[in-house]
Amino acid sequence: MEQEVAPPVLKRRTDYYKIAQTILGIGFSLYLLYRFYIVFFVEQVYGADTWLRFIIAGLVIGSVYALIAIGYTLVYGILFMINFAHGDVMMIGAFAGYFVFEALNYIPSPTPANPDLNFLNHYPWIAVLLAFLFGMGIASASGFFLERIAYRPLRGAPRLVPLISAIGASIFLENAAQLLFGSQRRDYTNPAILERGSGFTLMVNDSEVILTYTGVLTMVLSFLIMVALYTLVRRTRLGRSMRAVAENKPVAALMGIDVDKVISRTFLISGALAGAAGVMWGIHLGLVYYFMGFLPGIKAFTAAVLGGIGNIPGAMLGGLFLGVVESVGPAFLGWNFQLKDVIAFGILVLVLIFRPTGILGEVLSEEKL
Repeated sequence: MEQEVAPPVLKRRTDYYKIAQTILGIGFSLYLLYRFYIVFFVEQVYGADTWLRFIIAGLVIGSVYALIAIGYTLVYGILFMINFAHGDVMMIGAFAGYFVFEALNYIPSPTPANPDLNFLNHYPWIAVLLAFLFGMGIASASGFFLERIAYRPLRGAPRLVPLISAIGASIFLENAAQLLFGSQRRDYTNPAILERGSGFTLMVNDSEVILTYTGVLTMVLSFLIMVALYTLVRRTRLGRSMRAVAENKPVAALMGIDVDKVISRTFLISGALAGAAGVMWGIHLGLVYYFMGFLPGIKAFTAAVLGGIGNIPGAMLGGLFLGVVESVGPAFLGWNFQLKDVIAFGILVLVLIFRPTGILGEVLSEEKL
């Protein structure tokens, strides 16, 4: 009788990367708990009013990051490439809004009570509307021509080639803006009702916390634009076409969808979002210059990765989360506030280590899988 041979015992391979990942996660979590105890129970340097100021500032700037991040997400969802010139499209929109305000500031619109009144202050909401329309329109056109010139000829090339083209387009736009508008920083001239620093007063711990009018405008408009965009993508014919092209371009073309037109419209929409973010940036922070789009663009890319690249709600959440963490982080960690950029990009590294697909998960099509 033949002796039965026992099946070989397979030794499970030790996954050292997961072990290191777990150790790093536990260590980082313990450090955050330690800082929480030190900041809120030992040092107590900042009161509730100061923390509220940090959170409000973070939500305002995070709203801008979210708008830019959605532009990254839209383009990535369609072409699986990162449009690194997107931040510079934001800069173009900011300059467009700046010149609209400057022009309206010089148009007289006198009244019997104030003969020196100009159009900017006589009709402030019309001026703001015009600034957004011009900023979004010119940024949208920039995105459209960017796709036609820099990306469409490279449609069938390896993914690294369009990425290099995007970096080149970014450098070109920055230098073109420097030649056209100069290298000096320009101050945004807001209407009087949107004077920076003025706003609603909240009393917290017997201290005044100012919720600025520019901040409220930025958050409300960002929210409305994000809701409108999400509705467009989920509920309209164009949105269905965009999702079909993102899923499978050849099949979408066979179903009668004009793939090139959908891609062009995607760049138009992402450019309009960047333009709106640029005008909001100028109205709230008050400065515009040729290099202003680089850092917000990179941070918005971080927000898109944080929320889940290709995921529109994820980009919204990632932008808001990054803005709050960037604002609160230096005080929480006991660092100099000039190191807030280190925190933003540190989050990118941590996300890539612990959850590469982002908070809500990366949206993958069959083509990418």
